[in-house]
Amino acid sequence: MRFTCHTDINAPIDKVVELFENPDNLKEWQDGFLSFVPLSGTPGEVGSKSKLTYEKLELVETIIRNQLPEEFKANYEHKHMVNTMSCRFKKIDSNKTRLEQEIHYIKFNGFVIKLMAKLFPGMFKKQVQKWLDQFKAFVEKQNT
Repeated sequence: MRFTCHTDINAPIDKVVELFENPDNLKEWQDGFLSFVPLSGTPGEVGSKSKLTYEKLELVETIIRNQLPEEFKANYEHKHMVNTMSCRFKKIDSNKTRLEQEIHYIKFNGFVIKLMAKLFPGMFKKQVQKWLDQFKAFVEKQNT
């Protein structure tokens, strides 16, 4: 399963990227986020691994590409699924930035999650869009 979501943020691209790449900000826009723990490598660098803990799940993030602001791409592993996320930042004008996220679910492990992905694919996209909208609100609040 693959899909793309986007949001236009009323802030300069440099500010948007700065807030995006700071893991301390995840709690500001991702519901249930608890912690970011580096596992190997330097956080943010290609090949580095980190554990992201949420109230209901844990993910291991592996950075595949980090060429911000053009693109940030990472692999996320969970016991029930594996996906990649590619984030692209585009300058619309001096005070407006488009953030586009492409999500590609590579693998689902288990009957229930496979069934959910088949019957309710919109649920996955809805969650990504929700976090994008919350990131937009967070960034714009910093900009006031």
